[in-house]
Amino acid sequence: MHNQKFGFTASIREVVFGVEDGIISTLGVLVGIAAGTNDHFVVIISGLVVIVVESISMGVGSYLSSKSVREVDERKLKEEKMELREDPEAEKRELVELYVKDGWPQDLADEMALKASESRPLFLREMAYRELLLHPRKLEKPLQGGVFMFFSYIIGGIIPLLPYFILPIPKAIILSSGVAFAGLFALGCVTTRFTKRHWTKAGAEMVLVAGIAALVGYLVGMAADYFL
Repeated sequence: MHNQKFGFTASIREVVFGVEDGIISTLGVLVGIAAGTNDHFVVIISGLVVIVVESISMGVGSYLSSKSVREVDERKLKEEKMELREDPEAEKRELVELYVKDGWPQDLADEMALKASESRPLFLREMAYRELLLHPRKLEKPLQGGVFMFFSYIIGGIIPLLPYFILPIPKAIILSSGVAFAGLFALGCVTTRFTKRHWTKAGAEMVLVAGIAALVGYLVGMAADYFL
């Protein structure tokens, strides 16, 4: 259960970013194209293209960036392992210094470092955490992050697109914006479970960003319709 909970928490960034960006980006594009063309077919096709292309791009981007971070962390851990193997006494003295720097009493720091040095895995975890600020068991999970990002963006993008399948353009713009704002407000409220922020502030913040995106999209669409 703990590992499952950590797996989801580790990907909360991708989930929130994916859904938020999916809603905001798609909403902005749809409002702009709808205002500029007033054409259902063009709006829906454009929305689908944005969702498909951006979800793949975001998913791949998340995977590659997380993979790079993991590779750097793995290299650091590999170097730390070599140092522990080649000069364990020097590493033990360094661990004592790190304990003392963190506020532990000298005698207790000596005892803790001695105990840690008796177990190679524990020694590595302590040095990685204290010196490198890493946890060997909690490295980035590139594939998991990429999958979360991919599907989160699709879910977010579909929310503002659905009204255009069933309503005339003017009403679809209003409903699309409404459901997008509601979805973002709910997303902001959900994130407070992890951030402990006030739910109204978190929700309003996301709605404000979406409102700006929708307004910009609408103005660009109207300008294009006027000048073109």
